[in-house]
Amino acid sequence: METIFFKGTPCHTYGNIPAVGTKAPAFNLVTKSLEEIQLSDYDGKRVILNIFPSLDTPVCAASVRRFNEEAVRLENTAVICVSMDLPFAQSRFCTAEGIDKLEVASAFRSPVFAQNYGLKIVDGPLAGLLARAVIVLDEKHDIIFSDLVEEITNEPDYKGALSVLK
Repeated sequence: METIFFKGTPCHTYGNIPAVGTKAPAFNLVTKSLEEIQLSDYDGKRVILNIFPSLDTPVCAASVRRFNEEAVRLENTAVICVSMDLPFAQSRFCTAEGIDKLEVASAFRSPVFAQNYGLKIVDGPLAGLLARAVIVLDEKHDIIFSDLVEEITNEPDYKGALSVLK
């Protein structure tokens, strides 16, 4: 269990975020077009998982915009933004914001994702949503960067996540 904070109030996650040097757990997520994707779909590619509570918050939206800008500069790298938002909401957000360089995916059908990645918030006002984290995988899906953001209202460490890919 990890302790994170929402506006200074402690919250907890189910389990622990995977550590650098370990294999990324397999996952099944649903895209904004209702297609299922799996980690194995990205074999041979580097992957940035930008994970957050909801696109309906300014910080989450900002992280998606930022990674959308960065995605065009990254070779052989897929950026997947993961939340519990329904695919319909993700699609509306991407259309309204011009997000087209990355994938958004929902974990709403996949409680195993939240558990295996240790990011399901289990108490506090955001219980049931995902904690804010960035996890970067190499081509073999080994974790090369893992950052659980301690205060949910803060943005992730973009510089740290992107630096491991250079």
